[in-house]
Amino acid sequence: MTVRLGFFGAGFIARHHVSMLRLGRADVRIAAVFDPDREKGRAFAAEHGVPLVDVEEAVFDAADAVYVCTWTSEHPRLVAEAARRGLPVFCEKPLATSLADAVDMVECVRRAGVVNQVGLVMRDYPGFLLLKRLLSRDGIGRPMGFVFRDDQYIPIQGIYQSSWRADVRRSGAGTLLEHSIHDLDILEWLFGPVVSVSGRSGEFHAIAGIEDMVVATLEFDSGLLGTLASIWHDVLERPSLRRLEVFAERAYCALEGDVFGPVRWTGPDGDSGRVRDEELVARLHAWGIRPRNPDVAFVEAVRDGTPASPAFAQALRPHLLTEAIYRSCAEHGKAVEVPPGVPGVDWI
Repeated sequence: MTVRLGFFGAGFIARHHVSMLRLGRADVRIAAVFDPDREKGRAFAAEHGVPLVDVEEAVFDAADAVYVCTWTSEHPRLVAEAARRGLPVFCEKPLATSLADAVDMVECVRRAGVVNQVGLVMRDYPGFLLLKRLLSRDGIGRPMGFVFRDDQYIPIQGIYQSSWRADVRRSGAGTLLEHSIHDLDILEWLFGPVVSVSGRSGEFHAIAGIEDMVVATLEFDSGLLGTLASIWHDVLERPSLRRLEVFAERAYCALEGDVFGPVRWTGPDGDSGRVRDEELVARLHAWGIRPRNPDVAFVEAVRDGTPASPAFAQALRPHLLTEAIYRSCAEHGKAVEVPPGVPGVDWI
């Protein structure tokens, strides 16, 4: 069965999803694309041989499933319409500009019973999969602390050309919500629930409501402590990069470059190494871990009518953490307790 996909948004991330679908040889046809920026829409349509339509309804009418790759404030409305029509939906992160709206989106797709997936793709990155495996080894003890740096040039320029990210009405906030919601998701995926946060933020670009620097301290239920520094700068020559160093009681692991490493580790009894790229993937395969293509996984869930992952509901915890850190920043770094689960949401 060839799955017909409709795209809302024709920018960088939409093109990335099409590339991933083609890389995975998914049995799909891009049926239509809509973007209010006609120049972006025409470029996408020409590049991928896709019909460019003039109204959103034409995308819904042409598709078996839709990708929502618009600016963040548009996500709830488009997801609600997809759910009303019974269409599976892949929505980019963050789900919404607020936790309350994200909860409403989860409830919307739950009531409609539609396949849904959110773009928290780092759970499928080989580098993070290897790091998680290394931290689960016997004999290394408990993770004690980490230092996580995530930097990217501010994406209103360069290859991203996302001018909407300088408009707080459309984006909701800056680097923490728009970029490092990935990091908050992956940290709980690696280490379990966060119980307390504190943070400070800055606006070096002087764009109202769009922070470009956040430093947060996170305390986990296990006792683990760590810092996350999220930075939007103007070094266009530097790609978007992450570096995560983790100290366990008897081991050290470092991930540099989130997708294919390198990953370095030092453990007890001379256990140490450094792998990247094909060698990293080969080590995962030797452990029976096969990284999946999240876009292909979504299409397969649509085709088979099975649940997709990560589903919208799995984005609520990073939304909750994001709002807690912003609350701490507004109170000059005061520690904010993070409750278990998501308050008021008992159906996850």
